Amino acid sequence: MSGVHLFVGGLTRIDDQGQSTGIWKQAISGPVELGIEGLAGDVQADRRVHGGVDKALHQYPEQHYRRLAEHFPAIAAQLLAGSIGENVSAGGFDESSVCIGDVFRLGRARLQVSQPRSPCWKIDHRYGTDGVARSVAELGLTGWYYRVVSTAAVSSGDQLELLDRLPGAVSLAELWQVWRQHRPDQETLARLCAAPGLTAGWQKKLHDRLHWLRANVGAALPDRPSFHPRQD
Repeated sequence: MSGVHLFVGGLTRIDDQGQSTGIWKQAISGPVELGIEGLAGDVQADRRVHGGVDKALHQYPEQHYRRLAEHFPAIAAQLLAGSIGENVSAGGFDESSVCIGDVFRLGRARLQVSQPRSPCWKIDHRYGTDGVARSVAELGLTGWYYRVVSTAAVSSGDQLELLDRLPGAVSLAELWQVWRQHRPDQETLARLCAAPGLTAGWQKKLHDRLHWLRANVGAALPDRPSFHPRQD
């Protein structure tokens, strides 16, 4: 079990074209209602790629900030819990110890891990530093999303406890590592497609890539393009 810190945020305008972001969040002590689409008072700028029932909460391991600070010492003072836009910060758990479909208890609420967070270009904007989002992706320091299985009021300091792990569960670390491989093993990719609890969007991405690989077996495959931060 691990005690948590909770964060919510409104929208902040970031350019003259009207683009905004919800990445700037403030710590809350609670209690605050956790509904099917997340914490009361939390807002997402682009609902096409952020928020919704399958991405209701974003958790980021607090120990990741230390690793990022090693790579970006000039912004180490900015790399604090809540700063990358997460709703839940806690120690102990990370992508190697958490699996897709894991069910957690947070206070009286129940959560299920649904997918990793794909780093967004707004991370670089948040810290005023190029390359942070790329490093998050390359190092696998993504954090993850939850869907809310059972709603309740929650507070900072509530305990986060793993309750259940489904048969055939796939760790977030393995999913991310395989996804970023140039030519992943097709059997492994098929197993990841069937990971219990994985969102439909990620299932489709994995299935489409598997279909492409199967159709091009024996052909010379092009190099994967350089990483570009996304918003999904």
